[in-house]
Amino acid sequence: MMRRLVPVIVLLCLIAPSLRADDPVRLSLKEAEQRAVDNHPKIRVGHYNALATGEIAREYKSAFYPSVSASFTGAGAQDGTRIAAGGLNNPTILDRFAAGFSASQLLTDFGRTGSLVEGQLLRAEAQQQDVTTRTADVLLQVDRAYFAALGSTAVLQVAQGTVDARQLVVEQVNALAASGLKSSLDVSFAKVNLAQAQLLLVQAKNDVEAAFAGLTAAIGSTQPVVYELSDEPLPPPLPDDEAALVAQALKDRPEIAAHRLTGEAASRFASAERALWFPSVSLVGAAGLSPFHQTGLTDRYSALGVNVSVPLANGNLYNARRSEAEFRVQVENEGLREVQTEITRDVTVAWLSARTAYQKVDLTNQLLAQASDALELAQGRYNLGLSSIVELTQAQLNKTEAEIEQARARYEYQARSVALRFQLGTLR
Repeated sequence: MMRRLVPVIVLLCLIAPSLRADDPVRLSLKEAEQRAVDNHPKIRVGHYNALATGEIAREYKSAFYPSVSASFTGAGAQDGTRIAAGGLNNPTILDRFAAGFSASQLLTDFGRTGSLVEGQLLRAEAQQQDVTTRTADVLLQVDRAYFAALGSTAVLQVAQGTVDARQLVVEQVNALAASGLKSSLDVSFAKVNLAQAQLLLVQAKNDVEAAFAGLTAAIGSTQPVVYELSDEPLPPPLPDDEAALVAQALKDRPEIAAHRLTGEAASRFASAERALWFPSVSLVGAAGLSPFHQTGLTDRYSALGVNVSVPLANGNLYNARRSEAEFRVQVENEGLREVQTEITRDVTVAWLSARTAYQKVDLTNQLLAQASDALELAQGRYNLGLSSIVELTQAQLNKTEAEIEQARARYEYQARSVALRFQLGTLR
């Protein structure tokens, strides 16, 4: 008995994963957004860029701390040996083996290092704003894909209902034609309408699968999933004037904050470049032991000194670097102006698109109500023999198109509202 059960159990184990993969996954909009924020590589790239930029600030800041290095040196020389060529150095070679350390500490470079650190910290803050921008962009794509999937699902339901309704008409017309109450032409028209509905259903199924694939990619996943999505309430009506929205966007958009921070960082770097002409003062020291040494030397050594480096001439290199940095400041300022202009345009266009989509929701509701009434009247007239099947099929087509337009208008308005929130900088 057990030998017979083993193959069945193995077969069920092989089939079970595929059955589970086909089960729809319940997913709300908030859950989809959270998954994208946690998993999407685009957000992680921005986060790692911000961390890397912060480390550059630490690199600059290291100049404020002592630099210490250890050395081990051994040398042996023939008697009377001297270095005669190769550089300006002490030519004497002394026999010894020694170990010690040397240290240096920057005392002041008159603000250059401080300006570099401040500028890089500002760039790190700008990179954090870039993370916010990337997050908003990912959320925009997720919301768009989510509402597109809801719209495709609604169209699929309309297509399925249309096929069922037209199949019923075909059966009725066939029965009437068999009784001699309707002609074969009516049967042909009814079958043509059914075939059109079936084509619509096939396309709707494809669109749903494509929409689910787009939603999966927007979330940042690579596994194909069939979703069971929950509907979202319609956003409230939009304000009548976009001026307040533009002002809000100019205040809240992370791109604006990033450009301002980058401009301030460029200004700090220009200050650092101006400080290149200032001297730098460092404290330098060395100490160690020499257990093996030439006669006449001690077994210990130590020294302490101050080094002052003053630039005198470098072929106008520092002047060119300073001018370049100041021009970069102007580039950032003009870039900020350009972004402000683009945001003003984008907010206005997004507001107009969302307002038009909101108007289409009410109009498509009216269209569907009128198409439903027209279909009811056409069905009654056809049943009474007062009209041809052409009138009935046209009424059916009108209702189907009205249902599709209503479904699309609803989710288009939700997608347009999300796009407006993105342009305002409130989608986070």
